[in-house]
Amino acid sequence: MTDLLPTARTGGPAVLTKGAAPPGDGPPREPGPATVARGTRRRLGPGRSLPFGRLIGPALLVALWWAASASGYLDPRILSGPGSVISTASDLVATGRLQDNVLISLQRAGLGLFFGVVSGVVLAVAAGLSRSGEYLIDGPLQIKRAIPSLAMLPLLILWLGIGEEMKVTVIALGVAVSMYINTFAFLTSIDSRYVELAEGLDLGRAQFIRKVVIPGSLPGFFVGLRLGVTSSWVGLIVVEQINATSGIGYMMFQAQQYAQSDVIIVGLVAYGVFGFASDAAVRAIERRALSWRRTLAG
Repeated sequence: MTDLLPTARTGGPAVLTKGAAPPGDGPPREPGPATVARGTRRRLGPGRSLPFGRLIGPALLVALWWAASASGYLDPRILSGPGSVISTASDLVATGRLQDNVLISLQRAGLGLFFGVVSGVVLAVAAGLSRSGEYLIDGPLQIKRAIPSLAMLPLLILWLGIGEEMKVTVIALGVAVSMYINTFAFLTSIDSRYVELAEGLDLGRAQFIRKVVIPGSLPGFFVGLRLGVTSSWVGLIVVEQINATSGIGYMMFQAQQYAQSDVIIVGLVAYGVFGFASDAAVRAIERRALSWRRTLAG
């Protein structure tokens, strides 16, 4: 039977503790976890999130760059300062050069991301819901994961030429692998008891996918989508500097020929801003779609 001992606390009511010895029944015991007052409980989580807290890191990085440039530690011939970069960006916007290249890059990245997401999810579902599909699909996709998409550039150029088809294909391949790996991993980790329950309820294939497969694999889908967005920008940077005639990467490559580091940094900042914004958008969609989960991410 459990003994409940009232222990006196200064300036407050008595706290009932579980498992403590009654008074006069031997030496006092060391207080265990149950004797710790609730108000003094140690916080182990990351704490509350701040609105726009993820901007603190980039802001500090820009402030450090600005301070190093203003103090003369950075040679402007090697790395232009923020003021020069902002001035160059304004000139590029005024001439329309930056907008034209940005629109072309966004179109390439968007098409590659779309085709990569669709093909990766379809392959993951086909491999996850069928043993024959797994035997036919998983092996080649695992081999493709070990082969960087950029290593396939010579072959893709030979097959597709140097046009937009090759560029979009390179981006889509990188995205598809990320989507497949993560979606397939979460799909195949669904508890088999849910499958047995669905069979016991005599659910059809469409109902099983809608009520079991989609909720179970959705976290993996969003992990793959975030990695896929990153892959699309990485692939875009490379394909736009190889036999391209437009895009942010082409603009940076041309600036390299004339040692225009400010134009190169403008391109890097554009890539960084779009990558950060797209990742933030995926995070926002993920929080809304998975609002039923309580995680450390908040």
